[in-house]
Amino acid sequence: MLQRSPAERIVNVMVATPAGGAGQGGIDRIMASLKRELERCARSDVKVRFLATRGNGHLARSFLYLSGFCFSMLIARIRKEVDVVHINLASYGSTYRKLVIAICARMLGIPYILHLHGAEYMTFWSDEDTFLNRTIRSMFKQASGIIVLGKAWREFILRKVPEAEKRLVIVPNATEVPPLPHEGGGDKVHILFLGRIETRKGVPELCEALASLADLSGWRATIAGDGEVAKLRLRLAELGLSDRVVVPGWQGPEDVARLLSKADVLTLPSFAENLPISVIEGMAAGLAVVATPVGAIEDIISDGKTGLLVPPGDVGALKKALERLIKEPDLRERLGDGARAAHRLRLDVAPYTDTLRNIWKAAAGTGKTPVEDR
Repeated sequence: MLQRSPAERIVNVMVATPAGGAGQGGIDRIMASLKRELERCARSDVKVRFLATRGNGHLARSFLYLSGFCFSMLIARIRKEVDVVHINLASYGSTYRKLVIAICARMLGIPYILHLHGAEYMTFWSDEDTFLNRTIRSMFKQASGIIVLGKAWREFILRKVPEAEKRLVIVPNATEVPPLPHEGGGDKVHILFLGRIETRKGVPELCEALASLADLSGWRATIAGDGEVAKLRLRLAELGLSDRVVVPGWQGPEDVARLLSKADVLTLPSFAENLPISVIEGMAAGLAVVATPVGAIEDIISDGKTGLLVPPGDVGALKKALERLIKEPDLRERLGDGARAAHRLRLDVAPYTDTLRNIWKAAAGTGKTPVEDR
């Protein structure tokens, strides 16, 4: 019986993600797309399991999921069914849970990769000399690989852990090609917001910008997401926008696909982001994007070519950008075409999956470490 060479053997990967790829958040949406792509293009070189570390229920139950993940690591290690642990990481509770997983992985002798997603991690991981910050640094220092989503995040990690340079790679988030063809909003330009309804996402500023466009005809808007939904509806009523702005609440994958297909403009005027999925989804659908140059957004949105960038908190600039897109169909089309082309080139889930596969194999010692950022 022929045996695989070390370079050909199957690499077993355990992926730590909040709800095992079945949640509402950006990390789970990315991991769900990754899982579908791995299943679509099944290959014999990697075997990947996605396990929850927090779950979808009450936060108090997260301990059960965390314990279950660590127990699964132990059993897999005993059975020699795990070569790499892929740890998706965000701020606060996510970090507290992932510190436990990283410690367990080290105790079991399993290489782990950190995949940093948290929008507010630069604030969360401060420069203060605290036990938590030292422990976070140790987690990054001992990782076999570190994935960040853009240049700003690479610079941040290198400042914190300069010795990690050779293990650090930029891999921007990715999405699948939209399942529905793009139709647009019809006789009215449809402005779409997708994300959590909160101050950090710039929703109050978006409301003010839309209110300043009340005298301009030919547009409507949808602000979709969970969070402060009731508060937003009251605010829109105060501004006299209830008949032009729809707030449907959280939307599942099929609803999001429908909204993207019937939108013309995607806006996300956030104050802090890492690399938001909604912007990439808008690009994939060929929408004209209006966003802020925070996190790694500038890595994928080139102002005037693949979207329009406005300063965070600048209602006037946001209003002006949206007004231009309402009045100038040629500009909408040009930006949408540029965004779609950029997505197919750099932000599609197929090359994203290949990149992660190579990173896993390198961490397991069966392949070369990726040396070029996507």
